[in-house]
Amino acid sequence: MSNENIKITFPDGSIKEFPKGTSSMDIARSISKGLAEDAIVAEVNGKLVDLVKPLNEDSSVKFYKFGDEEGRKVYWHTTSHIMAQAIEELFPGAKFGVGPPIENGFYYDVDSEHKFTEEDLKKIEDRMLEIAKRDLKTEREELKREDAIAYFKSKRIDPYKVEILEDIAKNEDVVSLYHQGGFTDLCRGPHMPTTAKLKNVRLLSVSGSYWRGSSDRQQLQRIYGVSFPKKKELDDYLHLLEEAEKRDHRKIGKQLDLYSTHEEAGAGLVYWHPNGAIIRMELEDFWRKAHLQGSYELLNTPHMGKSWLWETSGHLDFYKESMYAPMEIDEQEYYMKPMNCPFHIMIYKTHLRSYKDLPLRWAELGTVYRYEKSGVLHGLLRVRGFTQDDAHIFCTHEQIESEIIEVLRFARMIFTALGFEHMNYYLSTKPEKAVGEDALWDKATKSLIAALENEGLSYKVDEGGGAFYGPKIDIKIKDALHREWQLSTIQFDFNLPERFDLKYIGEDGKEHRPFMVHRALLGSMERFFGILIEHYAGAFPLWLAPVQAVVIPITDNQLEYANEVYNQFKNSGLRVKLDDRREKMGYKIRDWETKKVPYMVVLGDKEKQSGNITVRAHKKGDLGAFELNEFIDSLVKERDFKEIKS
Repeated sequence: MSNENIKITFPDGSIKEFPKGTSSMDIARSISKGLAEDAIVAEVNGKLVDLVKPLNEDSSVKFYKFGDEEGRKVYWHTTSHIMAQAIEELFPGAKFGVGPPIENGFYYDVDSEHKFTEEDLKKIEDRMLEIAKRDLKTEREELKREDAIAYFKSKRIDPYKVEILEDIAKNEDVVSLYHQGGFTDLCRGPHMPTTAKLKNVRLLSVSGSYWRGSSDRQQLQRIYGVSFPKKKELDDYLHLLEEAEKRDHRKIGKQLDLYSTHEEAGAGLVYWHPNGAIIRMELEDFWRKAHLQGSYELLNTPHMGKSWLWETSGHLDFYKESMYAPMEIDEQEYYMKPMNCPFHIMIYKTHLRSYKDLPLRWAELGTVYRYEKSGVLHGLLRVRGFTQDDAHIFCTHEQIESEIIEVLRFARMIFTALGFEHMNYYLSTKPEKAVGEDALWDKATKSLIAALENEGLSYKVDEGGGAFYGPKIDIKIKDALHREWQLSTIQFDFNLPERFDLKYIGEDGKEHRPFMVHRALLGSMERFFGILIEHYAGAFPLWLAPVQAVVIPITDNQLEYANEVYNQFKNSGLRVKLDDRREKMGYKIRDWETKKVPYMVVLGDKEKQSGNITVRAHKKGDLGAFELNEFIDSLVKERDFKEIKS
């Protein structure tokens, strides 16, 4: 091989030679014109780099398109820079905080005397597309941090970039700037090679934000947007946003009278109305039955504990900002619990445990309290008091893999029964700062991997993304709108068993430290209820519906028969209402349809004489005539069909 050539290894294992200094873009062009057009970013030797970066050594190369998560992030990140450039051109004097890609799009925090309106967003969109047509190349420049500080102090007079360089990046000797035309931004990159790759963009909203999240700092304007290579992709996404707005759990919660919050009585606290409380009762009953069949034991623990408990657990060191201020009781400080785990540990310590006692699987619907800033409170999805569906498993080192397998199976059963069929799995490994011996981390991580692979589950690895006290598996579900929600966590913990000196007597007669696993499935009843409302758009399956059927007599002539029908439904354990209002039939049907009741039983003279019923179903309309007992039996079967397997 010539000294002027380098070897490039592709994901399929094939190897090809290229001249030294060849860029990833050149390599993509050599493969196909389509790949060169679609490629957003390259991964070289495991690191994402600009497509235009020259390669001067043997390397493994992989390309990412918009369809890949890595490609989308770079596409959206570059779009945020294009938006900043458009704002700078349209509103001179604007200064910029940070502009990262997020789960669905991007944002940029802007400091401007001009207050942005919806009309302004359209102007910015148009200028962004005009910048895209300029086909401006994105150029990376690396320079000493001190030189970058001087640049932003003199040429741009941008205090936010200066603060980032002087504070956040203070340990970095060299930083990178990205130039596109006359616009320059501080950024790690990578970016798309040209602005021309931006094809379709929509700026969605503008809201207030504080610099670096502190209410004591400058308030900025955060502009959110999203962009796509194809117009259909943008149209589909905007349609999804419209549908999500219709399904907003706050709107449906009010419409169906499910819950409320009252800031004047305490922000972030949920009041469950009768309709919502019925759904919660059904969820909790299902949860308890499933856990008992899954060989869990149920616990109930206090709502508060002495400061000693939280000092020992480490929460007062690591979590105090999210805990409520202490209360003084008998000259002792007590805290409302932010977690259930220390209480479960106290129960564990009431006996000397043997290896024959393990595994212990303890579950609790435990209400906890965490201080969240008022600005992040959001309906049921972000609250200050909530009930965790918590569980902790105490087991031997030998049992851990089989226990994780059972948790994965259990989670899939629960979510399937609740109507969620699509799940994604994420493995987070040891971070740079961690507690626990390397051997324990290795054993735990290998057990998580083995459990996932044993179940044939594909997963993504977040290297270094574990908590300081152990590796974990996160399970995310997809709802009816294909949105991903983080719910379940299977989390090892080497910290608490050590801090609380947990032990068991092994088969060898010696003391051993048990493995402890934190395990939540639904996360919290409040947040999961919000997700469930939006997943079903309030049209819950029969077993969850607060009102399962309503009996509607057409006139008072059928009222006596309607009461007989109502009582038969009620005696069968179904949740039923009798609508004897003196309103027009069309109004009643529209009203119950709006309330998303699964079935309406309509009774006229024909039904009264025959002893049968006519049934309407939500969104389906008239189902026709039924024999009363036969229909009730079919509803009971529909209500009771939930798959629970141990």
